[in-house]
This record gives sequence, structure tokens and C-alpha cells, in this order.
Amino acid sequence: MKAFYAEEQKRHDPKAFLSSGAPQPNPEKPERVERLLAGARSAGLTIERPKEHGLGPVAAVHTPEYLDFLEHIFARWQRIEGASAEVIPNIHPIARNGSYPASAVGQAGYHMADTACPISAETWNSALWSAWSAVEAAEAVMAGAPSAYALCRPPGHHAFADVAGGFCFINNSAVAAQVLRRNAARVAILDVDLHHGNGTQGIFYARPDVLTVSLHADPVRFYPFFWGHADERGKGAGLGYNFNLPLPRKSGDAAFLEALATAFRRIRAFAPEALVVALGLDAFEGDPFGGLSVTTPGFARIGEAIAGLGLPTVIVQEGGYLCDALGDNLTAFLTGFGGKRG
Repeated sequence: MKAFYAEEQKRHDPKAFLSSGAPQPNPEKPERVERLLAGARSAGLTIERPKEHGLGPVAAVHTPEYLDFLEHIFARWQRIEGASAEVIPNIHPIARNGSYPASAVGQAGYHMADTACPISAETWNSALWSAWSAVEAAEAVMAGAPSAYALCRPPGHHAFADVAGGFCFINNSAVAAQVLRRNAARVAILDVDLHHGNGTQGIFYARPDVLTVSLHADPVRFYPFFWGHADERGKGAGLGYNFNLPLPRKSGDAAFLEALATAFRRIRAFAPEALVVALGLDAFEGDPFGGLSVTTPGFARIGEAIAGLGLPTVIVQEGGYLCDALGDNLTAFLTGFGGKRG
């Protein structure tokens, strides 16, 4: 299996975020890349650099208003007297109607869901290369590869069409799915991250051509709180094309695999022609976020189970934070997936 990654993705280096109102060191650090690269290589993957793909694939799932904001907000922010070193919103609208603020401060609140996605000088470029890694993996699968891995950092599944959030700026899994739609009439996205893929859900919520399925810690007391509940089924033409499987906190391998089997029934009923796996490794029992309790061998079983669907598959990296087993967990998943496919 090929893997795609560009060194520019390491340049985004957020310093802090607010957790329960307290400033904390930001866990979405460039060092994640080194651990993940080591894990991919241990699984026998070849790492390749993606090409530049322009804004087209990104603009297919994000609004031009939002992309213009991401590209230029840091420079605008620096012109504010006394502004913070990174763009961090201090106001959020309780309603987003037809009005749109002209100020950098107002737009930051409009386009940033929380304080966990600070924007620095390198964020836009890193996020673009992250998305282009997903594009390259999707194009490899369209060209006939049975699967490909995109080492996407920064991650993407909390990014809506016009809102950043939860360490995410461009929704790489959504970008990959939209690229696959060029050849596939129906694409399924299976999100196995610790946190609900609320941005991915939002992008496809009214569409019947992309099925979104997410396994995650129950959001009733866990990020992202306002999305990820079992009654969120889609709307309009997309009603019935979104499927959430919230899990009790500290659920381990058996519960996760049982929920995965339920997810597979829905995916098979949709009869997709291609699959995107939004791969979060933060469901691990030793991850700093500590929401679920999947083991390293459990990730191998998850990878093997997903491979059993037999679909052309793009694996897009989402969460998974600094701990000793981060690289081992990726190796386990990819080895399990590849062993089943091989």
C-alpha cells in the first residue's frame, strides 16, 4: 500500500488551546507526524510526496468565503493592535443568518467553532498539503490501487463546509470522498475516531450519494457535545444517509467491534463503490484524551474487519495523539487491514 505525505504538513505548530476553560499545550503537535510515519513504515508502506492539486478538490466541499478566510486571516489578524500570536476567536454567533462581519475578529468567530483550532502563519499551507495527500490517495485508488493511506496532518473531520474546529481546517475525508465520486456513484465514509466526525456529517447531511457512519464516544458528555447523537439521520434528500453509533465511555475492543459490525450492515445496504476510512487512533486506551479503551491488538482487528468489506479504500488519518503506542497502533491497523486484503 502506498502512503502520501508532504513535509509542509509539519509546519503548522499550534501552541495552546482551551480545555474546560484552562489554557493547555496543544496536543496536535508536529511530532505526531514522526510517530505516524514510523508506524506506516513498520507496516511496510512506501511514503510518497503528493502533487499540488490546486484549490479545486478543496473548493468542492468548502465555501469560497471560508477558503478566502483561511488563506488570509493570519495576515489580517497581525494588523490588529495587541492581537494574539495565533488567531483564536473570542466571540461566536448564536445564529448564522445572512449577515457576515467585515472585521477579522468577527470572521474568526464566524468561521471557527471553538478555541482548539488556532491559526498561525503556516496553517493554511500545511492544511492544503494535508488535503492534497488525501486527494493523491483517492486518485491512486481510482487508478486501480485497492487501498491507499493519506497521512493527513492537520486532521480534518471536525471541519464543516465553512467552519474550522477541533484541530481541523480542511475536511480531508470529505475531500477524498468527493474525489472518489468522480468515478463512484456512491461513496461511504466510516469514521472510527474517538470523537464524532461532526464536520463530515455536516458537509454530507443533505446528500444521498455519500453515506456517513461514525463510531465515537457518546457526545452527551464529550466533545463535540452538540453532534454525534443517534437520532441524527440526515435531512432532506440525505435523510437516512447518516448513521451515528455513540459508545459509552471506556468501551473496549469487544464493544467497538460489535458496533463496527452494525456499521457494516448499514454500509452494505448502501452498496457503495468506494470507502473512505477516517482513521482516528485516539480511541486507544492510553491516548491522552482517554475516552475509549481500544487496545493495540484491537486496532489490528478493526483493520482486518474493515478490509473484509472488500471495497476500494482510502484511509485518511484523523486523530491519535502523543503516546508511546501511537506508531504501533497505526502499524497494527494497517497490518490487519493489509493482511486481510493480501
